[in-house]
Amino acid sequence: MKARVVWLEKVKFLAESGSGHAVVMDGPPENGGDNLGVRPMEMLLMGMGGCTAIDVVHILKKGRHDVRGCELGLEAERAESDPKVFTHITIRYRLTGKGLSEAAVRRAIDLSAEKYCSASIMLGKTAQISHDFEIIEVQE
Repeated sequence: MKARVVWLEKVKFLAESGSGHAVVMDGPPENGGDNLGVRPMEMLLMGMGGCTAIDVVHILKKGRHDVRGCELGLEAERAESDPKVFTHITIRYRLTGKGLSEAAVRRAIDLSAEKYCSASIMLGKTAQISHDFEIIEVQE
C-alpha cells in the first residue's frame, strides 16, 4: 500500500492514495488553516468507520442476510496531552434490512472488531472501542 501527501499551502495538504483517489486535509483557522478539508485525525476515524462498515455489510451479505443500508456514527475522545491519541471510540451501527436478526448483526460486528478490521484493531491498541447497534426493519 502506498500513499502520497503534498503540502499545498498554510496547513493544507493533498493526500493521494495508491489506488488513485485524493482528499484534502486542512486545519482550523486557529491553527493556521482555512477549514477546507478534513483533519488528519478525523480521517483516521472515518477510515476506521469505513473499514468496519465494509466488513459488517460483507459478512451479512455473505450470510445471505437481507441488509439494505448501513450507517455508522462514530465518536472519539482524545488524550489531553501530546500525543493526543484516541482513548475511547464509540461506534453505533444503524443497519436497515429485511428480517435482520440481532444475533447475525452482533456476530458480524464482533468478527469485524476481533478479526477483520485492521484499522479498529490498530486503534484498539490505544483506545477502548465500544460498539452498539440498532436494526431498522424495512417495510414493504
